[in-house]
Amino acid sequence: MIPHPSRLLALWRIAAHYRLDTLIPAELLPSKARSALNVIALHPAAWHSKDADNPMRLKLALEEMGPLFVKLGQLLSTRRDLIPPVLLEQLVYLQDQVAPFAASIARERVEQSLGATIDTLFARFDDVPLAAASIAQVHTAALHDGREVVVKIVRPHIRPQILQDFEILEWLAHWLEARLEAARAFHMVQVVGDYRQVILNELDLSLEAANTMQMRQNFLGSKMMYVPEVYSSTTDIMVAERITGVPVSDLATFERLGMDRAKLGEMGLTIFFTQVFRDNFFHADMHPGNVFVETLDPANPRFIALDCAIVGELSDSDRLTVARMLLAVMQNNFNLLIQVVHQAGWIPPNTDQNALAREMKRAVGPMISKPMDQLDFAGILLQVMDIARRFHLEIPPQLMLLLKTLVHVEGLGRDLYPQLDIWKLAKPILTEWVAQRMHPAKALRELGQQLPNMLMGATDFPALITDSLHGLRQQAAWQDKQWRELQHLRMQITQQRRRDWLAGGTVLMCVMIANDAPWPVATIFMVLAGLMMLWRIIS
Repeated sequence: MIPHPSRLLALWRIAAHYRLDTLIPAELLPSKARSALNVIALHPAAWHSKDADNPMRLKLALEEMGPLFVKLGQLLSTRRDLIPPVLLEQLVYLQDQVAPFAASIARERVEQSLGATIDTLFARFDDVPLAAASIAQVHTAALHDGREVVVKIVRPHIRPQILQDFEILEWLAHWLEARLEAARAFHMVQVVGDYRQVILNELDLSLEAANTMQMRQNFLGSKMMYVPEVYSSTTDIMVAERITGVPVSDLATFERLGMDRAKLGEMGLTIFFTQVFRDNFFHADMHPGNVFVETLDPANPRFIALDCAIVGELSDSDRLTVARMLLAVMQNNFNLLIQVVHQAGWIPPNTDQNALAREMKRAVGPMISKPMDQLDFAGILLQVMDIARRFHLEIPPQLMLLLKTLVHVEGLGRDLYPQLDIWKLAKPILTEWVAQRMHPAKALRELGQQLPNMLMGATDFPALITDSLHGLRQQAAWQDKQWRELQHLRMQITQQRRRDWLAGGTVLMCVMIANDAPWPVATIFMVLAGLMMLWRIIS
């Protein structure tokens, strides 16, 4: 049964009130997308909406929907190549210009969390927030020793709503996995679960403080990036060093100061590869509101990383796999690419690897050696995901977080210096790192480190042999059970599809009748269509 139907209805009402179904002209959308958006117009809130023509209605709708939807808007705000300018202008405001909460609430939360009065903690505390984002807002202040700081405060009462939204997303993920092969291939339930943990971690500023200190340690003394110092933190308050810089999206300032945007773009990509491959600790929320540029010395700028709440880590094997995959693409060797993916265990048995190599070359080949302004990374990524679905590839959830980060990075790189050759920059970095990882001396050192554990584990060999024989005896029964479950699942999917077709046909018929019928009759058929869709969602 669908969780929190009242919350789902509330999201429907918000979408209808702001008429989100009319943001993009219908002729630019696929027919299935148009049919889905017609559901929004069925809600009574859409019939006489006062905000249907509000030029900022997308921003207002996402803010009203809650932090998760604001996060989605922040991700989309980096995709100038995908989002129409009229919508992009609204999404940019979501980066750090979300509606703030009252200063009195901010002061109260600081005093309760840190256990002292504002006057005791700070020589000055500014009531007007410096920035307001989806999860928290930031106030400027000064310590009694004169140091300028920022105070980050988690928004009050957002955790219950976030938990509700994730329960809805998890139900939707299960619903999609039961019906769509693509959802199963990408482990949508697991991805939602991982993202849930990421967002909940973002609500705990003590974790963000720990991530910030780790990132600061990784780049201590670096000429490429600076990470502010953290002075104190609790679960909902963090006091950190105030930085001086401009947002990475402020291209006008870079031009006015005569800064080398090509150098900035190369430095940004170098930082990304350094985080992933050297440190295995990468900033996974790199929208423009979290990335600044230090302009004290325009000839030698540094990036400034803020909001390290969402970070990513890959296993050693996945990092090596990703690096070898990228190098294979750069070498235009797609047979090697498939070999690397196969060695990683992402390709199921009996897969036609030659056909897979041809499909990957068709999708990815055109992007080789092209500058940023000619890359359609999102489009290529969608093609790769479709290939993965058709060939039943297993994609690790952490790799999906890395791909999401790449979307952010490409968006930033496209803004800074569209002509940047990402392949020329990345190839020597990846080649050196892979060579170091696969050097025989390193392999021998790792073997020597593991040898004591291997010798100690030798005593377990008899038990392992006994367990293996026992497992073989149970294998036949287990396979029979799996076969029965598979047959049952197929029957369920068939039944679900039949109900989907029935509901879809009924809704379409009701909408068609309503379009040509007088107002009272049209209303009845619109209500019937809405009830049919609600029944299909719940069942």
